[in-house]
Amino acid sequence: MNDEYEPLLDPEAEPVVPRPIAMPRIPDERMPEITNRFLFVDVAAQRAKQLRRGALPRLEPLRPDPETGERPDVKARLERVAMDEVEDGLIVYELPEDRESEETS
Repeated sequence: MNDEYEPLLDPEAEPVVPRPIAMPRIPDERMPEITNRFLFVDVAAQRAKQLRRGALPRLEPLRPDPETGERPDVKARLERVAMDEVEDGLIVYELPEDRESEETS
């Protein structure tokens, strides 16, 4: 045993309460369907990047179990998952404002 303080061995230490499992944020209202294919690709690519970095999927069958935190295996590529999320309106995005309309106003 070393000289470092170990709270698990200290009978007077407060018990460690497990943190609740963080669930993915689902928008209250579904986003409108994206009809511009270029915008669709941009939004889906950004979402796929988030998924590759560890973001939780927002699709119902791919969400982790809220009690255990266990994540189901993702059979599809993350790019396909991202496209499905965008198609279902689960990804919130903003369009940049048009500068020409601001200048003419």
